[in-house]
Amino acid sequence: MRFSVTTTALALSIVSFSASSAAIFCGICPPSLFYAGQTRTLTLTKYTTSAGTVQCNFDSPPISGFSPACLYRSHFVISPPPHHPTPVSLTVAPTMNFFKTKPRTPPDLVRGLRDAIPKLETSAPGGETRRKANEDISKNLQQIKSILYGDGDPAPELVAQLAQETYQTDLLHHLVVHIARFEFEARKDVVQIFNNLLRRQIGSRWPTVEYLSAKHEVIFATLAGYENEEIALNTGMILKEMLRHEQLAKILLHSDQFYKFPHYIETTTFGISCDAFANLKETLTRHKPMVADYLDKNYDRFLVQFFSSFTTLILSNNYVTKRQSLKLLGEILLDRANFNVMTRYIASEANLKMMMNLLREKSKNIQFEAFHVFKVFVANPKKPPQIESILRRNKEKLLVFLKSFHNDKDDEQFSDEKQFLIVQIQGL
Repeated sequence: MRFSVTTTALALSIVSFSASSAAIFCGICPPSLFYAGQTRTLTLTKYTTSAGTVQCNFDSPPISGFSPACLYRSHFVISPPPHHPTPVSLTVAPTMNFFKTKPRTPPDLVRGLRDAIPKLETSAPGGETRRKANEDISKNLQQIKSILYGDGDPAPELVAQLAQETYQTDLLHHLVVHIARFEFEARKDVVQIFNNLLRRQIGSRWPTVEYLSAKHEVIFATLAGYENEEIALNTGMILKEMLRHEQLAKILLHSDQFYKFPHYIETTTFGISCDAFANLKETLTRHKPMVADYLDKNYDRFLVQFFSSFTTLILSNNYVTKRQSLKLLGEILLDRANFNVMTRYIASEANLKMMMNLLREKSKNIQFEAFHVFKVFVANPKKPPQIESILRRNKEKLLVFLKSFHNDKDDEQFSDEKQFLIVQIQGL
């Protein structure tokens, strides 16, 4: 019966039967006798058992100072005991584990990840260093994800260690900034890890939200992900999770970076454009009192920097962009919290003329969304003179238009609103 013996750097040799018996043996030998990875072939000449313990004798090529028989004595329990000399299937379990691998701690994983990321910048694409760095990054991300999700309930102490090390090393910023260099599956792992930490709550505290509130660059780097179509949807998912928290949404809204949204919506591919628009809407509609306060205090800036570029979305040649933008504008103006913003918007002649032109669009859906903005101009009981003048000059045309406008729509509220506008215009 022949065995194959392979040693490791720790001098742990694995010996397995190559004949009909299926036993596996593990034994210890001094490091000086075998080099790591060395393989030798031995022949079993005799084995005996006593109380479930096996002693093996081997014939082997001469190895100075090495006696295989003594290596395996008393180290293994065999069940059931073999019946010599017939080979039988054996189950072997070591009674000791001399070289059990110590599991990596959360700080080890975070530091390993932080050390591997810079190598992506300094190594050549396709090179061995780049490949090894990506391998280390993927492995560490998977182990971190296992701590946060796992098969059962996460261990609170491990999650706490992981989160603390993540904050101390600014790992979240590095993940977002370098995510474009990661492999496809690793990018998805980054999103899951980031969003899990964002949802982490201790009592009434949100530790990751508190951390990001002092790290504005992480929020801005996430928004800038829309500039790279390979990662835009990954960073968009992280941004969406951030915007659920008022503290983080406020930081973005008050920044110059917020005004890049219309550019991302208008110049990117369809999927990315829709994602960017969804996050723009989230920023402006989720935390209404905070947004209303900002718009009230910064209307002039908002008008110049946002509405000027937002108007390009309303007038876009892209049907989806145009319709979504009109609908969002209607939501903002009709929200009670934005009353002051609404009164200033509907005092503009240019805004009224734009809505009147959109009422004549070929698309009925565009017409319908424009109607919900136009009605605010007409329903205003304190119309500025310039607005009333435009409506009065176009009175007859508007009445003819409204009386035949979407008569096929089975919507009682819409019918009531349309009739109200007709009455208001007739009274001008």
